[in-house]
Amino acid sequence: MSSDLIFQAIVGFRLVAAEPARLAAFYREIGFDVGEAARIPVADVKLLGLSGAGSRIAMSLGRSRVDLESFDHPGRPYPRDATACDLVFQHLALVTDDAEAAWRRACDAGATPISSERPVTLPQSAGGVTSIKFRDPEGHPLEFLQFPRGARPDWKGTGVMGIGHSAISVSDVAASRRFYTCRGLSEARATVNHGPTQDALDGLDGVEVDVVPLNPSDKPPHVEMLGYRHPVGHTLGPLSINDVAATRIVWRSNVDALIRDPDGHLHQFSR
Repeated sequence: MSSDLIFQAIVGFRLVAAEPARLAAFYREIGFDVGEAARIPVADVKLLGLSGAGSRIAMSLGRSRVDLESFDHPGRPYPRDATACDLVFQHLALVTDDAEAAWRRACDAGATPISSERPVTLPQSAGGVTSIKFRDPEGHPLEFLQFPRGARPDWKGTGVMGIGHSAISVSDVAASRRFYTCRGLSEARATVNHGPTQDALDGLDGVEVDVVPLNPSDKPPHVEMLGYRHPVGHTLGPLSINDVAATRIVWRSNVDALIRDPDGHLHQFSR
């Protein structure tokens, strides 16, 4: 493996959008700063293996960056029947000091819930965080994440402050652990989350899920693996780059490259 393809630091995320202007309006309403649309550089389109051209809207949330991308040849919409345990699942966790207020604002902007209730507080064994999972108007999963008071002094401010991590559902925790740790990420304390609050958070019944944080040398954000022991997630087939569900994590690198993890989640290395 090339030493250039090491996960050093996440510099941003890229979401595929069918209607980028409409989706950008949603993100503006929940607290993002939104820029103007620009053409995607030809080199990037070539790296993705796509024909035609595309546009990109750069957005920021604190120090975090998310780009909305659309292409001349659009792919498939987000699968309507996907759940939180399916392998297509990949969310962005948005850190806030008030999950209830953030959720009310997102609802008004057009969000739909994944969680079966309002924000729930997980037990201390699962971090004691208050959170809710939901989808933007095109189906991309998101989470509002509120840490217990005083638990994370590195997150200061009010409102929605930035992206804490991107969580991905994996089929084989051991295989994914090897993939990520061999590329430079270090594993933090893993937990097995279960119980009524986890069921409510995921909108599922009888949840038992391995949660494995994986940290780059420069964070936040970081990556979290979600290995669902129950229910077992469905495989929805390989994603094409231009599919709405084909979220990409962008890593700082000395090369330009595109790779997939064992379950097909996309990682872009960018200079």
